[in-house]
Amino acid sequence: MYTLALGPEWLSPDYLISHFGLVGILVIVFAESGLFAFLPGDSLLFTAGLLVANGEYIKQPLWLVCTLIVAAAIIGDQVGYMIGKFFGPKLFNRPKSKVFKRENLDKAHEFMDRHGPKAIVLARFVPIIRTFAPMVAGAGAMKYRTFLTYNVIGGISWGAGVTVAGYWLGQIEFIGKNIEAILVLIVLISVIPVVFEVLKARKESRPAGAEGAAAGADAAAAPAQRGRHAKR
Repeated sequence: MYTLALGPEWLSPDYLISHFGLVGILVIVFAESGLFAFLPGDSLLFTAGLLVANGEYIKQPLWLVCTLIVAAAIIGDQVGYMIGKFFGPKLFNRPKSKVFKRENLDKAHEFMDRHGPKAIVLARFVPIIRTFAPMVAGAGAMKYRTFLTYNVIGGISWGAGVTVAGYWLGQIEFIGKNIEAILVLIVLISVIPVVFEVLKARKESRPAGAEGAAAGADAAAAPAQRGRHAKR
């Protein structure tokens, strides 16, 4: 079995799969899709595909494993959407909460406006965000039919896509011998979008005073330049 040297042991893919098998995978996928963040979704699915190929711990065929994973992902998002729809305003209006802040909801709305409904699909591949995206969609009153359509597309793309990738790539000798490093790499790659969004948000939230001062300096320099041109 393989070990992912990140986080507590009981959250590592090998521990979850070796102790709970396919049922454990489905529970984690369901929970991370709309209830709890900070779970090993990407690395867990990749490992699941790898173990299906090796016939270790998971004896079910690939098509059945992918079908059940996709179903768990879609249902988890449905639960998250309903939580956001019925409890969103209360959840995101807690001043002392560091997670369910109104600011987070506003930023999520901005993200939705920028990317449209496809944000539901893109969020699937970003840890933490994939947990809160359906809640935001529900709280933001996104049309249920629209949400369901993109939820299914995202569930299939992520759930089946990552699992099949693990199944096929895991059969490559180099990857099989370096699976721990590959899993760490998957986790690091998956958090790149989060880091990018954080840096982008910080850049956009620069004090308006700095921009105002720069604009004032440009305005002050304009008359001087015109004066020099006039003398010429």
